[in-house]
Amino acid sequence: MAAFAQSGLKAKLNKLLKEDFLKTSEVGISIYDLTADKPLYTYQNNKLYRPASIQKLITVITGLSVLGPDHLFSTTLYHTGEIRNDTLNGDLYIVGGLDSEFIDPSMNGLVRMLSQSGIKAVKGKFVADVSMTDSLYWGAGWSWDDAPYSFQPKISPLMLQKGYVEIYANPTKKDSLAELVCVPASSYYSVKNQTVSNNPAMRDLDVSRHWMNNENDIVATGNVETAKRERITVSSSAGFFMHTFIQRAREKGIQLPDYTYGELPEDSSAVFFARLSHPLRLVLQRAMKNSDNLSAEAILYNTAAKESGKKHLNRGDGVKVIQRVISELGFNPKDYNIVDGCGVSLYNYISPELLIAYLKYAYSQKQVFKELYPALPIAGVDGTLGGRMKEGKAYKNVHAKTGSVTGVSSLAGYATVPNGHLIAFSIINQNVMENAKARAFQDKVCELLCE
Repeated sequence: MAAFAQSGLKAKLNKLLKEDFLKTSEVGISIYDLTADKPLYTYQNNKLYRPASIQKLITVITGLSVLGPDHLFSTTLYHTGEIRNDTLNGDLYIVGGLDSEFIDPSMNGLVRMLSQSGIKAVKGKFVADVSMTDSLYWGAGWSWDDAPYSFQPKISPLMLQKGYVEIYANPTKKDSLAELVCVPASSYYSVKNQTVSNNPAMRDLDVSRHWMNNENDIVATGNVETAKRERITVSSSAGFFMHTFIQRAREKGIQLPDYTYGELPEDSSAVFFARLSHPLRLVLQRAMKNSDNLSAEAILYNTAAKESGKKHLNRGDGVKVIQRVISELGFNPKDYNIVDGCGVSLYNYISPELLIAYLKYAYSQKQVFKELYPALPIAGVDGTLGGRMKEGKAYKNVHAKTGSVTGVSSLAGYATVPNGHLIAFSIINQNVMENAKARAFQDKVCELLCE
């Protein structure tokens, strides 16, 4: 009976491969029964494809195996010298650890920690230590014209609100300016409100800045008929962080000098006094459920720091850890090209076969799987799969990571089938001009698996 069912599945999947959009595009598929420990179906599974965001599975599984579930992403305060009469007679340091979850309330928390330390004035320097990463704030193969979009912030060890401003627009009376609320509030940027409320003759809300000139003068234009939210990056993530920290500290009566960039002294002269951290589980959820690129890059860099022990890192250090895992899985790292942690790069090339190997590895490692599986989007329920497979057998039975860039649509993860078996699958559609067709194809594959 099992052999007959497997034969029937193959026939149905082969029939799907005759869909019209596949006449001008490519697809690679690999399906593996984890419970029975045997392959169920493959089609061009060892060919190379651009993975898009299912690259995050490789990053996250590698990171979980190296960092462990209790890892913390931290931003830390140190000082040199002594504190006398509320005054620090020395230098104040903020050391960035690339915490992708450091958002608006986190900034208030860090300022509060400084206030609670007893420091009300700094006579020395105020130093931003961003030495954890090199100066390449974008990854190799990232598109330069994606700079203003929130999915591609300028990555720095010191990040505030993921390097972007959120602008909430609410309509008022017809033809009047819409109400704009910006988060985080900061004088690092300015906003010119040129919107109009309830005027359908106007184009839709648009938020922009002269990003090629590294300007932070944001202009909001267009019609606002219902509550809307837009996001736009700022010119410097570290500058955004430090400027806002100083502004809020001064509002609390703490006298801080303007900041400079430097490194924490390696001798014992620097004293640790405060740290604000977020757990890996939170970063993992954001990377998987929301496909957040910054979260994946934060995991890649922190993985590199843990394994290498180096103070100064680049993406290549994270890629080396991934290559080490690829070798341990029985593959040759030179057969693939991996250059970032999130899958944005145009230079990434992997195979469905490699993805299955990673999914199998995660399944075999209880501690890794325990963290990974609940973090994945659930079909028809949440994350990037919340609007897909809302009906049928796949509903709630597919836990998988999505991927999408121009010309690429991918899906990889796990499916629970009626006999209770857990199936790992990887589908990568390439050279697709309409991603909706690729997503529909992937959903059909999942439905067949779950029948």
